[in-house]
Amino acid sequence: MSAKTVSEQEMLKEFIRDVPDFPKKGIIFKDITPLLNNKAAFRSACDQLAENFKGMKVDHVAGIESRGFIFSPLIAYQLGTGFIPIRKKGKLPAAKESISYGLEYGVDSLEIHLDALKKGAQVIIVDDLLATGGTAEAVIRLVEKLGGQVIGLAFLIELTFLKGRERLKDYRIHSLIQY
Repeated sequence: MSAKTVSEQEMLKEFIRDVPDFPKKGIIFKDITPLLNNKAAFRSACDQLAENFKGMKVDHVAGIESRGFIFSPLIAYQLGTGFIPIRKKGKLPAAKESISYGLEYGVDSLEIHLDALKKGAQVIIVDDLLATGGTAEAVIRLVEKLGGQVIGLAFLIELTFLKGRERLKDYRIHSLIQY
């Protein structure tokens, strides 16, 4: 890792705010809104997330609702690919595939349109945060069920102490900020 990369990543960390007891008591929420509000930090984060996949054959960038939607279309644009929205249950209008999965603090469901990708499509999955890996694993299963091939995952933040990377060990993972 170059000194420039380390300093850029440390700069990004300055724009992450801790919010205790959100969304429930005992959770320290990593708030990215200060980063989003700073044009240099936001541009740097988007550029760094996309840079890791330049030169690869990528057909789609799948973004996980909701904060993954902030970064994934921008990365898709930079890579010249399509964007696939992975939405919470009941938000997609056409025929869809659904999956339920466990969170650090509950259970949720995600959906993808059945016609979102063709068999063999090369897909990158993007979200703001890698924690336990449960959400990303659910999206991998959705993409693979439709015949897509997950070639990588990108996250702004990785909470290393929750060991989500171990759960996703068979996939290429790129995260900009680690805690």
